[in-house]
Amino acid sequence: MSPSSSSPVRSAAAPPGYSERLALPWWLWLAGLAAAALLAAEVWMGAAGVRAWLPFAVLVPAALFGLWRLGRIRIAVRDGELRVDDARLPVRFVADAVPLDTAGRREVLGVGADPLAFVVQRPWIGGAVQVVLDDPADPTPFWVVSSRRPVELAAAILAARDADRDAT
Repeated sequence: MSPSSSSPVRSAAAPPGYSERLALPWWLWLAGLAAAALLAAEVWMGAAGVRAWLPFAVLVPAALFGLWRLGRIRIAVRDGELRVDDARLPVRFVADAVPLDTAGRREVLGVGADPLAFVVQRPWIGGAVQVVLDDPADPTPFWVVSSRRPVELAAAILAARDADRDAT
């Protein structure tokens, strides 16, 4: 059997993937460390002994850890899934993906927001994507995910969905 007569090969190329990390901007790192140092200085208040170094040894690393945790969220579209941190959404359940600017995100998450929506929102990031779901077994109507490049994320989600539909 020749190599060309083996199993058929898909001619459609895989959709381009997408990856983003919702990291903190530099000024939030600076503000967080300044707040931790100020709080440590307030606890210290010129005392001698353990109170001289313990607040700095505890509060500054705790602030660094907290800031790192805030900026660790990753968003990716690959292998037929939208991945937001540890949550995964198969793209076959996506009805639409709508890029939102700051005003659109405020409207979607404002007073009339749906309490069943899945939201990963970071206030220091202006844009977001609303992913409307089409899954009768899931009560979640949509996902709202912060993104610095919402148009690219929405396009990647829709491209992955279309590629998944073409593959089946």
